[in-house]
Amino acid sequence: MLGTGRSIFSNLPPVTKNLIIINFIIWLAMMVVGKKIDVDIVALGGLHYFKASDFNPAQLFTYMFMHSTQDFAHILFNMFTLFMFGITLERVLGGARFLFYYISCGIGAALIQELVWSFTWEDIFIKNASLQWGMDFAQVRSLMDSGTLSIAENQFLNMLVTVGASGAIYGILLAFGMLFPNRPLYLMFIPFPIKAKWMVLGYGVIELLIGISQANDGVAHFAHLGGMIFGFLIILYWKKRGLFHGGYY
Repeated sequence: MLGTGRSIFSNLPPVTKNLIIINFIIWLAMMVVGKKIDVDIVALGGLHYFKASDFNPAQLFTYMFMHSTQDFAHILFNMFTLFMFGITLERVLGGARFLFYYISCGIGAALIQELVWSFTWEDIFIKNASLQWGMDFAQVRSLMDSGTLSIAENQFLNMLVTVGASGAIYGILLAFGMLFPNRPLYLMFIPFPIKAKWMVLGYGVIELLIGISQANDGVAHFAHLGGMIFGFLIILYWKKRGLFHGGYY
């Protein structure tokens, strides 16, 4: 509690506070409702590849408010990061501009993920099909070209789905690093402070390397990078427009 008798949460700026509340409400709803009704909520609101039958454009927005109900760390990390960095950014940018930035980074992350899927899904499908059916790559490719595997392809495409606010959150980290590059930050397991700009650069490099390695960890690493890319472009544009007066450090 603060000296005024109000909680820390009640003193959060409105957009940051409401984003945290909305994300937790939706996560709890997915936990409770998903068990009581015969509806696949992730299939409805999670981001699918645009060629999948389960895709609809609204998922570019809805996916960022959904988190895994099997892994509490997923929503905990995202909302904790929003709490830690969103407060400062919202006060610098203002509520409306901060919300625009957050949503734009989330949508940008989704678009980058769609782009990555468009280049990778066929190879992943062929690899999985060849292992499952005992066929070589050329045979599976031939069946795909003939249209024989259209049903199997659609089933596979509907399995490509991602949820979470991580793309928007990585955009938040990027903005903090650009506006407060020399702000010292303390990270878990590292006993000395690291400047914000190096932390953001390190996160970006790690996501890129893991994404390139095609690690099968169930994490949309290129979506994280997408949030950072769109965040960089937005902050750069705003800086050129003279939005930020004075220096941040």
